[in-house]
Amino acid sequence: MSVNRVTTRTAPEELGGVRTPLRGRDAELAFIEARLDALDRGEGGIIRVEGPAGTGRSRILAEAAAAARRRGTRVFEGAADPDERFAPLGPLLEGVLVGEEPLPGAQRLRDLTTTPGQRFWLLQELGDRLREAARRGPLFIVLDDLQWCDDLTLLTFHTLAAGLSAHPILWLVAVRAGSVPPGVRTTLDRIRQAGAHGLVLGALGDRAVARITEDVLGAPPDPDVLRLANRAEGLPQLLVELLGSLREEAVTIEDGTARLLEGPPAPRRLPSVVRRLDQLSDEARELVRTAAAVGGTVTVALLAELLGRSPAALITAVRESLDADLLAESGDRLTFRHDLIREAVEAGLPLPLRQALSRQVAGLPPGRAPADVTEARGAASGDAAEADRLRAEAAELAGTAPGTAAELSLKALGLTPVDAPGRPRVIAETIPLLWQTGRAARARDLGATALAAGGLEPEDEALIRLALARLAVQFDFSEAVRQARAGVALPGTSRTVRGRLLAMLAVGLSMSGEHAAAEQVAAEAWETAAAAGDRTAEATLTTVRSAASFHRMDLAESFRQAERSAALADALGVSTSLWVPEALWYALLSNTTGRTAEALAVAEEGIRTTREQGRTAATRMWLMTRTRILLETGRLSDARADAEAASPTTDDPGPGNLADVTLRYVMLRVALHTGDRKAAEAYAVEARRMRNDGAPVVRHFGTWMLALMADHEGRPDRAMAELDAVMTSPAADRPAYAGLIDPADAPVLVRMALRAGAHERAAQAVATAEERAVLNPDLPFLAATAAHARGLLDNDLAPLVRAVRLYEDCPRPLARASALEDAGRKLAATRRPEAVPYFETALSLYARSGAERDVARVRRRLRAAGVRRRPSAAGLSEAWTELTAAELRVVRLVARGLTNQQAAERLSLSPHTVSSHLRRAFTKLDITSRTELARLVQRRDHGK
Repeated sequence: MSVNRVTTRTAPEELGGVRTPLRGRDAELAFIEARLDALDRGEGGIIRVEGPAGTGRSRILAEAAAAARRRGTRVFEGAADPDERFAPLGPLLEGVLVGEEPLPGAQRLRDLTTTPGQRFWLLQELGDRLREAARRGPLFIVLDDLQWCDDLTLLTFHTLAAGLSAHPILWLVAVRAGSVPPGVRTTLDRIRQAGAHGLVLGALGDRAVARITEDVLGAPPDPDVLRLANRAEGLPQLLVELLGSLREEAVTIEDGTARLLEGPPAPRRLPSVVRRLDQLSDEARELVRTAAAVGGTVTVALLAELLGRSPAALITAVRESLDADLLAESGDRLTFRHDLIREAVEAGLPLPLRQALSRQVAGLPPGRAPADVTEARGAASGDAAEADRLRAEAAELAGTAPGTAAELSLKALGLTPVDAPGRPRVIAETIPLLWQTGRAARARDLGATALAAGGLEPEDEALIRLALARLAVQFDFSEAVRQARAGVALPGTSRTVRGRLLAMLAVGLSMSGEHAAAEQVAAEAWETAAAAGDRTAEATLTTVRSAASFHRMDLAESFRQAERSAALADALGVSTSLWVPEALWYALLSNTTGRTAEALAVAEEGIRTTREQGRTAATRMWLMTRTRILLETGRLSDARADAEAASPTTDDPGPGNLADVTLRYVMLRVALHTGDRKAAEAYAVEARRMRNDGAPVVRHFGTWMLALMADHEGRPDRAMAELDAVMTSPAADRPAYAGLIDPADAPVLVRMALRAGAHERAAQAVATAEERAVLNPDLPFLAATAAHARGLLDNDLAPLVRAVRLYEDCPRPLARASALEDAGRKLAATRRPEAVPYFETALSLYARSGAERDVARVRRRLRAAGVRRRPSAAGLSEAWTELTAAELRVVRLVARGLTNQQAAERLSLSPHTVSSHLRRAFTKLDITSRTELARLVQRRDHGK
């Protein structure tokens, strides 16, 4: 590679030289912006962008470079080239020696690259140049297509990134997903161990596809155009090129809508496919074109037969075609990476050649190739057998390797003709696999397209609606109910399918907060499931029973049913469970009733297991659940970090109801405890949306969040007004705790109501808390909340002190701190010296939790009580007053040399959580590197 030129590439979203807006990558760009924020503060690092061909890696890099330039950051850009990968260090030197502001001493560095035995000095010189440049301001170094880099570039990149980690240098590298050369894989492993951040680009969601279609065509698409656009399967490069090929000849704009002029257009040539074909050798190009003419999957033996060569003679051509991302391996066969690629290649063949190849294939005797030629051409009988094999394999792997199972199921779907009777069953099997592996938008689109096409048998439609209801549980409770209800209404379905639909309907109603309706449906579902002998539906219905018992405040029965449900689901295997996983409910139940340590253990095991299995959707649900648990255990920084890690993306199908009742609720509470007014106001906006949701439980959460916000702003009257709708809703569907989210909210509501002069409302909350405690005498946490609420209502010290004592056995530090503060406040009125120990213990608990706003309030109370010294936070190191306990744990491990990944494993946290703690610690300590951190730890902890 010449180091005197800058490689220019057409970004995947460019059309005719005009760049369309970047869609569907908001989360990725936000992450890069956050790292650029950190770079502005002096914190460097590495970001790895990975994704298959056509997912927009280069576009992400271009947008990131533009964002850095807008900040005034010095940017270097380089890219590897598959045709010139043997030029040592070319891609990296291209980036730093060419462009608007190259590094000084370019000629000296070029001379060193061409002088034998100067590798050491080259590294030293390049490192010195970058170090000197970084002293004048942050650097952003972009390196595209790492998979084509030569070994010296890989070594230099890793060595420099490690050696300059203490400097404000941010590296952004992109690499193709899948198989890469061993040297590239080693480099990726090394930077991952060094704490590199990973961004994996997948297919775009349906909203992004629709918006890109509108961008390219100039008008919103009608359903036919959108179905055509969905053939690109969310790959932006293929999508834009497909639409561009249709824009002039096959699409018209009528009444402000883009429509097809007539039926589905014929296959078109696509620029990216043409470019890749042109870059192949003659032998590889001939092989790809022959495979396209054959169609479907094809064996190497058949291609050798058609090309008149031995299979061994095709090794180089096959490898070249695979490396170009035109072909892919499918077992012992070759297939095209995408149907649109095959069609584009075939469209470029002259018709006589296509016809000649077809005649040649048809004339081959069956015994001259290892597989029947008809099967290789994708004929129905052979494809059906292959599809059945793939479906069976997918079903076997679904419980342990859902990602592989999803790919197998998609391949089976690709082998099943659109009009085949069995296609709806394959769709119904594929939807949950796509959802579980993080492709919910594509799963929903697959089901919605099948339903919109119509003509389905009742049993097939019911199976698809069941799959869509399962998918919707995470995103839209009301949609889950709608799909399940529509499936139940279908006539002539089997008893098993109807029973599962009824069970799913009961789950949806229960999660929505429609408890009476859920119990009614569950009764019918039990009869149907029992008649069918369906243990899967039984596991789900047992969860519904547990939720019903919880709503009636019979917590012993609720726990018994929850344990039975989790055991049933575990015995059946998660792949057959209707609600993945049932243990989520058990964790939430344990947390809400004060068994927080048990809840946290269950959640962490769930996160570990689902991550190992690659169950992305379940991992996110577990992370959402753990945010609630971490909030209640007073680990506010950890709760916020988990919430950030599991935050919904713009491509999620639906409003994200599960996120509403976990992440958004938690983030508001954290913001209120920490005094982060800006964040609190942002989540109050979300709460106003939630208040109008179709699901009662989401409305209740939104209402309570708005009440908390109003009380925080000193408007208790407004807080009570917000709660009116919940408190006057039908008793059957009212939240179990009289409008509250958690038993520990009872004292919060009482305090709020008394400030507003709503004594009856306060008394009602106390009565409910006491009834709950009486009904469940084995749960001291409930007795503590009842005593706390009673003490506030009666302005009585005795129940407040009793609450403090009861809270000592509960891992709920914030609730205990609140009781201590209230008891101290009562004592301070007449026995001020006795109040001080209560306030100091409360201060310690708040400080450990990172509740800065609460800390400030208690310090004011101590000053009012005559305490002029700054109280120490018991149990916290006096050397680290800036950090929370969670941040300090991470800091000490990282200072010992552990990577973010190793620290995450040691602390049973996610790498994202560790990164979040470390980022906040760096800011609080006013440092910018791990080296500075290690020195600071040595000085503070060991006096060195």
